[in-house]
Amino acid sequence: MDFEPSASFEALKLRSTLVRRLRAFFDSRDFLEVETPILSADTVVDRHLDPLSVTLFDDPQTPDAGRRMWLQTSPEFAMKRLLAAGAERIYQVTRAFRGAESGAHHNPEFTMVEWYRVGDSMEAGMALLGELACEMLNSDRASRISYGEAFRRFVKVDPHVTTVSELASAAKSHAVAIPSDLPEDDRDEWLNLLLATLVEPNLGLERPEILYDYPASQAALAQVRNDEPPVAERFELYVRGIELANGYHELLDAEVLRERNRQNNRLRQADGKSKLPEDSRLLAAMEHGLPGCVGVALGFDRLVMIAAGASSLSEVMAFPIDRA
Repeated sequence: MDFEPSASFEALKLRSTLVRRLRAFFDSRDFLEVETPILSADTVVDRHLDPLSVTLFDDPQTPDAGRRMWLQTSPEFAMKRLLAAGAERIYQVTRAFRGAESGAHHNPEFTMVEWYRVGDSMEAGMALLGELACEMLNSDRASRISYGEAFRRFVKVDPHVTTVSELASAAKSHAVAIPSDLPEDDRDEWLNLLLATLVEPNLGLERPEILYDYPASQAALAQVRNDEPPVAERFELYVRGIELANGYHELLDAEVLRERNRQNNRLRQADGKSKLPEDSRLLAAMEHGLPGCVGVALGFDRLVMIAAGASSLSEVMAFPIDRA
């Protein structure tokens, strides 16, 4: 019946067990659990992330008039402000919100686990993520594969140097269904299509697997390492072909972030979306001095889904969006 939870109580008990195990993992490594605002004046400016806005009204008789604020797509901005203020090892279990995301592996409201540790290299960040995956899923040690190696193995192209026309040819040769609205000249969108259709389904099939060293054009809030060609110090965790976590060796330069915000808003407008606010308190924190660190965001609902052997989030969430 419509009022009942979509998840069984067995699944909800497993969820509770995994939350306790998660906290024990971070507590044993001297992380401080923190809480930051879900509702904020700031939001991540990303081409593909669409935050939900809320009108914070002063007069309940005119609820449509007031300050526009944002439900957070992740607690990243506020947690980095804590790092700039002196925190060293922090984690959070919180709710996050993203518009236009519904399906077997997506829900507009979901539980996110995010953590940061000052002084970590990307290698240390990947090691910690691998340890967490093994602890939570009772699995063998996580394996790793670079973004370039994964594409060479499963797509037969080098994603860091291949042209758009070569990516299109690779898609056709593998009989990949090409969306009608895919921009013909957008290299990153072709890479994302091939990643989703040919690479991701092959990742983490036997044990957790970390994909790392993304194209520099997909750095988001990660640093870019000056290899030849340059790569983004970004990594993601996959289990059974499903992405569970996204990590960065975090960007520290406020001016670089400003330029990325401007570029992402240009791309959003080209996609027919609205601009998002480019200024934020995070920029002020970065100008003050954000210490070198690695941060990771993990989708907890997907983790529970994998642990339960389920195929959709609705099997491990009490009330997904269609029953909320």
